[in-house]
Amino acid sequence: HLAAASASSLTLSAPPRRASPAQKSMSNIGIPIKVLHDAEGHTVTVELKNGEVYRGKLDEAEDNMNVHLSNCTKTMKDGQVEMLSNVFLRGSHVRFMVLPDILKNAPFFKKIDTKANKASKAGKAKQAATQRAAGRPTPGMPPPKGRAARDGAR
Repeated sequence: HLAAASASSLTLSAPPRRASPAQKSMSNIGIPIKVLHDAEGHTVTVELKNGEVYRGKLDEAEDNMNVHLSNCTKTMKDGQVEMLSNVFLRGSHVRFMVLPDILKNAPFFKKIDTKANKASKAGKAKQAATQRAAGRPTPGMPPPKGRAARDGAR
């Protein structure tokens, strides 16, 4: 559940349902959770379902979106601000997270094959096959070999 919140941030929403034990293993986690782990060490903003907003350095994130923030600013619904040195937020209470823009350049985003990329790759293969067949007298047939090729295929 990754979406662009504004031109200067990424937003990560809480998953709608619990993950099965198989989904919790590191090899089966989704891209939003990988981005969350990559945000460790950066400043993030977390809004909870009760309306409280926390902004601080993300020290640790878990696959279930539990997060530990340090040097944190807590803004309550009524606008009251409080400074906290450390805070642990439960993932099931998270409404969304705003992550730093630099994570848009994360390496795993480059591995995603979209339908457009697959179609362009298929088009390139077809073009290469057409070029190989261009020198053949009969398209689809291999070039003549042996005596017929030497004599000019009379």
